[in-house]
Amino acid sequence: MTSTTDHSGHADVPQVVFACVRNGGRSVISRVLTEHYAQGRVSALSAGTQPGEHIHPEVADALERLGLDTSQEVPTRLTRETIAASTMAITLGCGEECPYVPGVRYVDWPVADPGGQDPETVRAIVADLDERVRGLLVELVPDLDLGPSVLA
Repeated sequence: MTSTTDHSGHADVPQVVFACVRNGGRSVISRVLTEHYAQGRVSALSAGTQPGEHIHPEVADALERLGLDTSQEVPTRLTRETIAASTMAITLGCGEECPYVPGVRYVDWPVADPGGQDPETVRAIVADLDERVRGLLVELVPDLDLGPSVLA
């Protein structure tokens, strides 16, 4: 398990990798939301088993409308090393394609793929992931002040 120190001097910052197939939607939404709420107390990565060329434009649009920057999001290949360096791997539709690393906690979030969906569907997927991410952060960093949801 990777151990780091965050900006405020807290030791043992957990690292979570969000994994999906194309690394253009669900994993990106989850990573961006985690980084937004965690305030440096959790490190979040996203990767895909078959990364695409770019993140889904409808995902970028939905997150930008919530004031979340996606300009630095680039699909990345999921590697065994990425998972091994993480405290937790959250799978979002890649299932058996994700490499298994003993000692890493795996959780599967069954969430619809936002790729090619209309704005209302993408927003519903963002809302689902927002709730899941907020719950995850409360579990990982119980004393974290999450503040209001970006969807509020």
